[in-house]
Amino acid sequence: MNPLKGISVGLTTFRSARPRTAMLVATAALALFVLPAASGCSKNSNSTPAASADPSDTVVARVNGTDIRQSDLQMAEDDLGENIHNMDPATKHEQLVAYVTDIVLLAQAAEKKNLQNENEFKQRQAFLHNKLLMGMMLQSLSKTAVTDEELHKVYDEAMTSMSGEEEVHARHILVATEDEAKAIIEQLKGGADFAALAKEKSKDPGGQDGGDLGYFTKAQMVPEFAEVAFKMYPGQLSNPVKTQFGWHVIKVEDKRTKEAPPFDAVKPQLEAFVVRKAQNDLVGQLRQTAKVERLDKPAVPAAPAMPAPTEQPKQ
Repeated sequence: MNPLKGISVGLTTFRSARPRTAMLVATAALALFVLPAASGCSKNSNSTPAASADPSDTVVARVNGTDIRQSDLQMAEDDLGENIHNMDPATKHEQLVAYVTDIVLLAQAAEKKNLQNENEFKQRQAFLHNKLLMGMMLQSLSKTAVTDEELHKVYDEAMTSMSGEEEVHARHILVATEDEAKAIIEQLKGGADFAALAKEKSKDPGGQDGGDLGYFTKAQMVPEFAEVAFKMYPGQLSNPVKTQFGWHVIKVEDKRTKEAPPFDAVKPQLEAFVVRKAQNDLVGQLRQTAKVERLDKPAVPAAPAMPAPTEQPKQ
């Protein structure tokens, strides 16, 4: 699996009518879930706050004796997501305090009704307990997995597979029929400007860019298009080329050997890849050693034991 596959600096944005294939280079990521922000809130009078070990974790409010700390607001911000992130700091602070206050008030009201003793609460509490521990385990793993040595190892492996890969810079005009494509080729041979014709006649939205596809590798195009483009030389016009999108007229502008992106430019992708791989590896290892019993399915009968091989008499 190559974490850098598809990373190209300066490529134009993909458009639906362009002959690029979808680049499905993804690893399944394990989601880290956020519990309600009130989980860190604690009674000031008769219990020891879990967050009070950090002297910088200041109390920002107190609701019927329950402390709301700065760490509670941070969890609340994660819980609320994008909308609150974009607020100005003062408004965001007030919204977060109000949000956590409401959580505490409703939790206190629920406790007065003894809802915490109901089976549904206990089941959800056990589930959330496990989910929180899962998240903390994966977060802890992500901190130790990302090392300079591991990042450079992944980078070097990716560069080995990418080195020497050829790229083509081409333009194209996309039309509905072969006859239209042939007529365009005749106009181009007669001296018409390719970019101007692309703007006028191409069905591809990229025609407004003069049909410019930028630099691409062979794997980034549908096979019919790539086979032709990579056999052409700079300045050459193609015959009509049929793909699932229609008929193309291709002009190759340039060819080059693909340059590997510098380490620092792709470091965030490398870090994400290393973390996902470490998390997936851990889950895989735990599954292999765990005893998982599926009670919702009939048991699979054990395979019959193979007879032990009999020793052959020596000749």
